[in-house]
Amino acid sequence: MRINKTGRIEVIAGCMFSGKSEELIRRLKRAQIARQRVQVFKPAIDTRYSEIEVVSHNGEKITGIPVKDSAELYSLIDKNADVIGIDEAQFFDDGIVRVANKLADEGFRVILAGLDMDFRREPFGPMPRLLAIADDVQKLHAICTICGEDAMYTQRLINGQPANYNDPVIMIGASEKYEARCRKHHYVPGKPQDKE
Repeated sequence: MRINKTGRIEVIAGCMFSGKSEELIRRLKRAQIARQRVQVFKPAIDTRYSEIEVVSHNGEKITGIPVKDSAELYSLIDKNADVIGIDEAQFFDDGIVRVANKLADEGFRVILAGLDMDFRREPFGPMPRLLAIADDVQKLHAICTICGEDAMYTQRLINGQPANYNDPVIMIGASEKYEARCRKHHYVPGKPQDKE
């Protein structure tokens, strides 16, 4: 039986290397300590560190179920769970918004972590809508790899140079392809001026 019958949606957002997965794992482990039943999901395309675990860049991990889309995720929900954790929410289809709402309405505590913006500095996938419907939002920052200031943007690199605006939005990777950058040091060549 779920402890929090009213349910809620919590969203942890930010750029790469800001600690989103680490914070998700922290909240899920605290729920487990409180003897709440936890179920964790991740997009099947994210195999950077593990196929069946949510893993933070600093090595924290928790077992998760890889799914291809929001419909598969919903079909695998354990109705006896209390807390549903979802990592890399930006990679899910727009149906994840409906699923999160439905789960919260059913009394689940739903915690989602994801990139709020893509490497082009534009809203990423379903994240804007998830942020809008959340009961609680935590926006995390990383450290700019150039100057050490707070970083809120993800810089994609190709052969050490900033990726072009027209490059594919989704490219799975970690520090070999991405860096955290501040507003001053984030640069996307080929970005139309009216997109700022």
